[in-house]
Amino acid sequence: MPARSAGETIHQWVFRGLRRAIMSGAFPPGQAVTIRGLAEAMEVSAMPVREALRRLVAERALTLLDNRRVRVPQMTPERFEELYAARTALEVEAASRALPLVDAARLEKLRAIDQTINAAILSGDSETVVAQNFLFHLTLYSARRDSVLVPLIESVWLQTGPFMRAALEAFPTAADGYDYHLAALDAIAAGDEAALRQAIAHDIRTGIGHLALSGKLIAVAA
Repeated sequence: MPARSAGETIHQWVFRGLRRAIMSGAFPPGQAVTIRGLAEAMEVSAMPVREALRRLVAERALTLLDNRRVRVPQMTPERFEELYAARTALEVEAASRALPLVDAARLEKLRAIDQTINAAILSGDSETVVAQNFLFHLTLYSARRDSVLVPLIESVWLQTGPFMRAALEAFPTAADGYDYHLAALDAIAAGDEAALRQAIAHDIRTGIGHLALSGKLIAVAA
């Protein structure tokens, strides 16, 4: 769980923590969790957990089973295809719009995140890979302050994060092995918008998009 920020209420902290946990795949698709169990794990009362789960159900990150349990939805090929298409369309555009605003400090931060991802891949730490991958993309897109695309992108990430981790653990060598984050960094350094758009599209495709094309999605979603 993330540390509680100064001025952050318990309700805000619980929601932020659960949202991040879902996005990074801490809860596998189909796994049910209870309000009581989460409250005990986070050492809080049931009330902020119940409110956070209600908001996450509204964001389609969770499915309500009854008044005490929720679960991460199962993935279907049809749902996956829509989410994959949404990620590609939104993120390519967000990267393009952010490019002119990425300064040297942000570029170095992106390089550091990519190094963390590479180290996590080598150690087999799939949770860190997923979480840091989202951080890489968010750090890039948020160069454009108050971007209307970032909240939409995060909504899609909430629905793909659990599946991304499951897919990564099931098929750790399924991608082509090329670091498209590195290609994106080179494009940013060169101010090459076309190359950046291509790198982001390829990164999403090799991240999970190839599973639909290869037929492996069904094995992961089952």
